[in-house]
Amino acid sequence: MSLIQKVKDFFNRGRYNMTTASLNSILDHPKIAVTQDEFDRIQQNLSYYQSNFDNITYLNTDGDSKTRKMNHLPIARTAAKKIASLVYNEQAEITSDDERLKDFLNDMLGNDRFNKNFERYLESCLALGGLAMRPYVDGDKIRVAFVQAPVFLPLQSNTQDVSSAAILTKNIKSEGKQNVYYTLVEFHEWVTKDGQEVGSTKDKSLYRITNELYKSTNIDRLGERVSLSELYTDLEPVTVLKDLSRPLFTYLKTPGMNNKDINSPLGLSIFDNAKTTIDFINRTYDEFLWEIKMGQRRVIVPEQLTKLKIQNEDGSISMKRRFDVEQNVYMQIEAGGMDKGSIIDITTPIRSSDYISAISEGLKLFEMQIGVSSGMFTFDGQGVKTATEIVSENSDTYQMRNSIVALVEQSIKELCVSMCELGKAVGLYKGNIPSLDDISVNLDDGVFTDRHAELDYWAKMVASGFASQKRAIAKTLNITEDEAEKELAAINGELPPENDAELAIYSETH
Repeated sequence: MSLIQKVKDFFNRGRYNMTTASLNSILDHPKIAVTQDEFDRIQQNLSYYQSNFDNITYLNTDGDSKTRKMNHLPIARTAAKKIASLVYNEQAEITSDDERLKDFLNDMLGNDRFNKNFERYLESCLALGGLAMRPYVDGDKIRVAFVQAPVFLPLQSNTQDVSSAAILTKNIKSEGKQNVYYTLVEFHEWVTKDGQEVGSTKDKSLYRITNELYKSTNIDRLGERVSLSELYTDLEPVTVLKDLSRPLFTYLKTPGMNNKDINSPLGLSIFDNAKTTIDFINRTYDEFLWEIKMGQRRVIVPEQLTKLKIQNEDGSISMKRRFDVEQNVYMQIEAGGMDKGSIIDITTPIRSSDYISAISEGLKLFEMQIGVSSGMFTFDGQGVKTATEIVSENSDTYQMRNSIVALVEQSIKELCVSMCELGKAVGLYKGNIPSLDDISVNLDDGVFTDRHAELDYWAKMVASGFASQKRAIAKTLNITEDEAEKELAAINGELPPENDAELAIYSETH
């Protein structure tokens, strides 16, 4: 019997000696290391991202309390989407000088449409503060599962990264007339050969994936722990992997310190410190639209004009209103308080310029708080940036994008390493396990790069003797130096001969 199988049997025996648990929340699980405040913060970020705000309560003309939907601007979603599109798009290229590695990554990532999917999920990462990516085996392919912040919970962490975590997968199953909610909790942990948990890859131990299934009839409750076979017939309770250099998942979080909980390994949303500004913008926008609605003609009418006596078929008299109580277009007053019972127009002008100015100032404040250049979200046309200002390294948007790009490139390289290690474990990858430096992530930064100015700069650097041709090619074409060396060799091979000896060689080869 192999060592791995012995370890699996050991964990399986110990696992099913445990009594079935019943949990109200995943935070009640003893392995989870996330505080209630951090969990609530992520849920609140999700509400802002979804523009899921409380209804507005108001009094109608008749004095009755009414509720209505709040008018809002999708500020949080718009900011996350715009910044994500500046950082990553389908023109990005993941490559390597190792041809076998390059072919493997292109096959797996291309088949999974990684570039298209990653741009979408990067939006979620920026809005919610983090995103995990986990490779998994699907037939003869390695695919990538994107795990969003609400269902990714750290177990252990250090100051640099999350080394072990729980991943939640939710399913709904109908049983009769009742919905049953299943939650699969997938624990990724480092353990020693005797089953003791360790904190990181420094111990170079075994990597254990433990699956627990919970069942509930209440969507807000995790529920009772049940057998995996109730929903997943082929899923093993415990899987142990060896020879992994890093966790099977990679966690990408936004740059900067988490100032909401300085001890938390989780990242902040790009708008986490701008929620009050979002509230101000939405409240002002809602009042603006309400003012437009209130700006319809409004009159004061005598009381007798608001009532009408109706004689019913049985001879009784009933009173009915001539004005709709749901419309705030009139105010009624006793007839004695008005001259000759006339109707008075009290329509007020709409303060559109004041509201638009307030919203614009709110947007400028929002831009400052999330760290982008002024004019990125304002709609008055006065904050439009020129191409030179955008390209400038002093641009706030440019600097913020560079911070995110560095983390994105690192995370994708880690994902590629994990894909190779998983592929090798299941026999889908036959090459060497790469290091992070063996993988190149080339992002299309044409939005921020003036190609003509960059070419002119590097041409002058080479002409002045301050840079080599190889380095200039690498920087101008955004390729690795090894690729630049091949490109330089190809260029030199295409140049015409400079003397008789080169001419003779050139004639023989051509």
